[in-house]
Amino acid sequence: MGLVGEADGMTRTTPFDTKVDRYEQWFETHPAAYRSEVAALKRVCPPVDAGLAVGVGTGRFAAPLGIDRGVDPSRPMLRRAYRRGIEPIQGVGEALPVADSAVDVALLVTSICFLDDRSAAFEELRRVLMPESALLIGFVDAESPLGQRYQRETDNPFYQDAEFVTTTTLIEELQTAGFTVDATVQTLFEPPTALDSPDRVEDGHGEGSFVVLRARPD
Repeated sequence: MGLVGEADGMTRTTPFDTKVDRYEQWFETHPAAYRSEVAALKRVCPPVDAGLAVGVGTGRFAAPLGIDRGVDPSRPMLRRAYRRGIEPIQGVGEALPVADSAVDVALLVTSICFLDDRSAAFEELRRVLMPESALLIGFVDAESPLGQRYQRETDNPFYQDAEFVTTTTLIEELQTAGFTVDATVQTLFEPPTALDSPDRVEDGHGEGSFVVLRARPD
C-alpha cells in the first residue's frame, strides 16, 4: 500500500508507531466508552460527502462516521486505517496535503492534544474546508476527571507528549481562528472502566470527560 502524500524527507514520528496493537486493544477492552464517544460524535455530525479525519489513527472514529480519507504522520496507524476503508494520507495537521475547499466535514478525535501548533492547524483547516462546512473536534477535557488522570499518568506512552486543553480555551482559540462553535455535547460521565453499557450523551460541557465541539468557518 502506498500512502498518498508520502515524502522521502518526512521524518516526523509519533508515539504510536510501535504501539498500534496496544492502541487498538484499549477500544476492545472499553467497548462501552468507545461507543459512547462515537454516539457523541454522531449527535452533531452532518451528512458527509467529502470528509477528512486529521490525526485519523487507525480509523476507529472516521469509519463509523462515513469519513473515508485520513491524515496522520504515523505509517503504521495509516496502514490499519486502510484496512477500515480509509484512504491514507501521510502528513500533519499544520500542513495538510489537501487541496483548498475540498472538505465538507473535518474530524479531529483525541488528536488536538498532539498538534505542535493549534493555530497553524486551524488555519489549514479553514483553507481545506468548503463554505457551509463543519469541523468536529472530539477530545478529553483537561479539567475533567479523565483528563486529570491522563495528565498524572506520566508513564502512559500515548500521553507523555500530549498537551491537554480545556473546552473553554479551545472554544476561544477556534473563535480567534475564525470559527463559530454551534454545538457542544459531552459524554463519559463515568470512568471508562466503570461502564457496562454506553454512557449518556448530553448537550453542553463541564461534566462529561469526553467533549465534542462542532464549529463552522465564519
